[in-house]
Amino acid sequence: MEEEKDINLTLEEIKMPDNAYSELKEGEEYKPILMGTKKYPEINAWTVIWGIIMAIIFSAATAYAGLRFGQVFEAAIPIAIIAVGASTLAKRKSPLSENVIIQSIGASSGVIVAGAIFTLPAIYIIQETNPDIQMNVNFFQIFLASLFGGFLGILFLIPFRKYFVSDMHGKYPFPEATATTEILVSGAKGGNQAKLLVVSGLIGGLYDFCMTTFNFWSETITTRMAAWGEQLAMNHKFVFKMNGSAILLGTGYLIGLKYAMIICAGSFLSWWFIVPLLGQYGVTPDGVLMSTMDPDLIFSQYVRYIGIGGIAMAGILGVIKSAGVIKTSLSVAFKAGKSKGTEEQQVLRTQRDIPMKIILFGFLAVIIMMVLFFIFGGMQMNLTQIIVGILVVFLFAFLFTTVAATAIATVGTNPVSGMTMMTLILSSFILSAVGLQGGTGIITALVVGGIVCSALAMAGGFITDLKIGYWIGTSPYKQQGLKFLGTLVSALTVGAVIMLLSKTYGYTGENALVAPQANAMAAIIEPLMFGGQTPWILYIIGAILAIVLDRIGVPALAFSLGMFIPLQLNIPLLIGGALAWFIGNRSKDEAVNKARKEKGTLLASGMLAGGAIMGVVSAIMKYAGADVAMPTEYIGSSAYNILAIVMYVAICVYLVIHSMKQKTVEK
Repeated sequence: MEEEKDINLTLEEIKMPDNAYSELKEGEEYKPILMGTKKYPEINAWTVIWGIIMAIIFSAATAYAGLRFGQVFEAAIPIAIIAVGASTLAKRKSPLSENVIIQSIGASSGVIVAGAIFTLPAIYIIQETNPDIQMNVNFFQIFLASLFGGFLGILFLIPFRKYFVSDMHGKYPFPEATATTEILVSGAKGGNQAKLLVVSGLIGGLYDFCMTTFNFWSETITTRMAAWGEQLAMNHKFVFKMNGSAILLGTGYLIGLKYAMIICAGSFLSWWFIVPLLGQYGVTPDGVLMSTMDPDLIFSQYVRYIGIGGIAMAGILGVIKSAGVIKTSLSVAFKAGKSKGTEEQQVLRTQRDIPMKIILFGFLAVIIMMVLFFIFGGMQMNLTQIIVGILVVFLFAFLFTTVAATAIATVGTNPVSGMTMMTLILSSFILSAVGLQGGTGIITALVVGGIVCSALAMAGGFITDLKIGYWIGTSPYKQQGLKFLGTLVSALTVGAVIMLLSKTYGYTGENALVAPQANAMAAIIEPLMFGGQTPWILYIIGAILAIVLDRIGVPALAFSLGMFIPLQLNIPLLIGGALAWFIGNRSKDEAVNKARKEKGTLLASGMLAGGAIMGVVSAIMKYAGADVAMPTEYIGSSAYNILAIVMYVAICVYLVIHSMKQKTVEK
């Protein structure tokens, strides 16, 4: 371990700089909490051991929750809370610098889990639904697909770190990074801010816990609660619905009104225009009138594919527009890699990345391991297919890395499933053209998709860690190096959990695993490998829409995200963003507005954190059979639905009133 000098910060020094969340004026510089000219404890036995423990625990918990209930929990926030609690109990001298590293290692869990469970369980699903298809999947295929993808995501993102976290400072909201940073800083500082964070976390956590675990009130507020709303849905295919969780309300506050409006505009187009239009005049390829279909079914089977096409085209447009940025970033990284020792020492600790020559060696090592994997991993691929497979992985991982990072920086949501669907479609088409079909083709395409999915999930999650480190003043090269360790631990854990759960529960029959994303991947790839219909026209419509939006100046990625993500997950973002605007604009004194907005940010961060960590507790309770649901006759009743509205209004009022109590800037 590297020995570093302990630097104890005073309470006055442990605070976010005034320009942390705003764009820098000409000549203005951002100075993090931890000074770049000094060294702080970062890599030691405490941070590495706790980071590994967090990676194991949350890889298992999020994999279970994602496969069993269809919900993948963001691990960064709960890990930050646990790290703060552990450092407080242990009375660590430099908790802030250490906790960033613990969080960075442990947060590998959530992204590796998402990359794995979105794709690889589709092999089991196809096998169960088509027992005649000969397919075998083993632990090493799942483990290595997750590992290679995670490594590629890290390697591809490092050259773009400076652009996303520094050059674009204040231009992206980084909602999850903001929440996690506030937790780490408040936890290190203690006092009123820490207490406020704990209280809001308890409120948000208990609120979500009572709603999701005990079913005291409905999780979804919808017009279908009433008879007239159900009629409106079936006759006119019009539905209003929103998820009432504290997590989404807090996320919306952190995103802000601007981006929330763009996301919801896409959602409104899907749900309130296209779905009703198809419901009146649409006919399925099988000749079924869509007027007989449920609006949710119209969306899931048809309209969301327009969003996928939009996401893919937005990614392509983003790559084209970012060509200059990519070239500049890579050029800077290459120059930094060629710098001599004396020149390298002149670079501040907070600005150093892993040298470019090491990144290139990393890419070479991954290529060699992938070739060996494709030859000896039971994939039954010839030389041409191996070369094509590797090219497909690197092409899509590279093209969509910046898209994933931009999405996380903008809205806190990584459209990894949409991008992976597009990858699966195109890669399946390409691989089948070089002779890979049937069961072998399915396994190969899903492994390739799993690698790309893990790479994109890692790129999106890792940019959050690097932004947290940038705000606080962590050494980027240390975060980057330890991220490989977190990826290895998480890939090992998730591989074992997927195998265990797939064999224990299965994906068909009573009490089966839900795995919605993997089911969607299975539905997409089966017709491609065995012949069938692919919704190309819907993908093309989405692509054309993205081009039009881009031409008129509307962010196509955020809009397309809204079209793809279900309505109930988008409307809460708009409400949270509207509350942020209201709180930050009520006073004539700009200083008071800023103080109120910052207090609201702390409250929203706490609510988001509390909801996330109690979600993990809820999943564990359900696994242990300890959850207690309300009587069947109560669920779905008027009281059940009305209470949902009352409680949601109450938590919104709590956020507004407590933020508005702030009259001056807190010292």
